[in-house]
Amino acid sequence: MMRIHIKRVYDEPSIADGARILVDRMWPRGVSKAAAELDTWIPDVAPSNTLRAWFAHDAARWREFRRRYFAELAEQTESIEALRRLATQRRVTLIYAARDERHNNAVALRDYLLKHRTTDSQHSKGA
Repeated sequence: MMRIHIKRVYDEPSIADGARILVDRMWPRGVSKAAAELDTWIPDVAPSNTLRAWFAHDAARWREFRRRYFAELAEQTESIEALRRLATQRRVTLIYAARDERHNNAVALRDYLLKHRTTDSQHSKGA
């Protein structure tokens, strides 16, 4: 079972967060590395700059953003598998900076990790 939670980087870190992983492509404004208390930063699992600019945190584009973002995530097999392994071993909190707590890349990434539990390479092994 994967234990994946999400939290804004601007919220107070907690020991209950488990492994704190920043999943944004750019470092959040106004937050020092010490204050963020991150275990790691994985910019590879963030949306591309092109997709991020297109989305512009417009909730009306959420469904299409997720579709495009999931296609990008499918290309990041190593980073995705590393996140999955960690989330099966301990609690993981995906850290993000966006203001919108319902429509952001961390929410979509958590959904992707929970929904797409096997990689394309694992599918092809069974074929």
